[in-house]
Amino acid sequence: MNFYSLNKIAPNVSFKDAVIKGLAPDKGLYFPEKTTPLSKEFLNNIENYSNTEIAFEVIKQFVADEIPEKELKAIIEETLNFDFPIVSIEKNIAALELFHGPTMAFKDVGARFMARCLGYFNKEEKTAKVTVLVATSGDTGGAVASGFLGVEGVDVVILYPSGKVSDVQEKQLTTLGQNITALEVYGTFDDCQAMVKTAFLDEELIATKNLTSANSINVARWLPQMFYFFFAYKQLKSKNKDLIFSVPSGNFGNICAGLMAHKLGLPVKKFIAATNINDIVPNYMETGIYTPKPSKQTISNAMDVGDPSNFVRILEIFENDDSKLKEVLSSYSFSDKETQQAMKEIKEKYHYIADPHGAVGYLGLKKRGMDENEFGIFLETAHPVKFLNVVEPIINETIELPKQIKEVIDKQKVSINISSYEELKQFLVNA
Repeated sequence: MNFYSLNKIAPNVSFKDAVIKGLAPDKGLYFPEKTTPLSKEFLNNIENYSNTEIAFEVIKQFVADEIPEKELKAIIEETLNFDFPIVSIEKNIAALELFHGPTMAFKDVGARFMARCLGYFNKEEKTAKVTVLVATSGDTGGAVASGFLGVEGVDVVILYPSGKVSDVQEKQLTTLGQNITALEVYGTFDDCQAMVKTAFLDEELIATKNLTSANSINVARWLPQMFYFFFAYKQLKSKNKDLIFSVPSGNFGNICAGLMAHKLGLPVKKFIAATNINDIVPNYMETGIYTPKPSKQTISNAMDVGDPSNFVRILEIFENDDSKLKEVLSSYSFSDKETQQAMKEIKEKYHYIADPHGAVGYLGLKKRGMDENEFGIFLETAHPVKFLNVVEPIINETIELPKQIKEVIDKQKVSINISSYEELKQFLVNA
């Protein structure tokens, strides 16, 4: 399987090279050269497959023979060593919980898969040390730190916006040590992401450093996110309902993976990209004009993105045809006030504690509405404990700390403050 740059200037590369490079030399995101729909027999009998077997069927065409079948299955087995339950909320709405991994966020899947792929390539090819450079608006940093901790031949450098991630999120990315370094940036997530992209295009830097990204721009972080849409279908297939997925969306990697799952044949009637007031994509769906803006801070901080990188991949899936896109995707934005009200309502009416991002997903389903033949799933992308200062005052209840959080909450934060790309470059050169 080859991957091409969406800017169409750089040469095509293998899966391995796409993983190691992260971003193409022409600044484009990599995209698979072709996708082959999964067999009807597989989809019709999906309930008879384990999650590992499903994930292997979904991902194997993209990895091809670059990782042998035995090793790829072992990577998947290690990646998916936790559950992905569906929890009923009301008659025709359920939450797909993606927070049962080590850092209690959906990004554990992509981070663990990518780390193990990179570890395999380094081990087999004995490539030069790789520096994974990643920007985070919240959960990516912790998931990447955990996924790559101790991986031989890989150093991880995480940029995060100072004061704009939760206390728990900050502890998860600043306390591990070993091969993980956290850089605390005076600015927004967009500033962090811009620095990372600049580094990848800095010829002087990349001449001396083997850089790659673990953001969802990396194909090994993005594509495994298809898995849990198939896992949800497996659990809900017997309902014989048209499925509607509402995905809390920031950098749009998660919903883009869902749309790729749909391209592979997953029977989904509609996807909803639910955003906070950073409403670039909802505006595009209304006007046809894509206008990036500086991101605004909200209580659903992982979605505070003013120029979502993966939307260009979504356009590619639909061949840049807005009419085809709108048949499958809708997008709505919601304020913090609406999000808080939804969290309160979900707790009072249905005795379920949603995090701010999941609540935005829930609002997406409620805004669209559903008929009797439809069933809505919103993605609970992170455990509410990661947003204690937001959640507890709304539900008027203390949330017990799970063991994953207890392990880091009292550890000492270690970070390096930077405020410019030049400071980032200096750190990387000297590292």
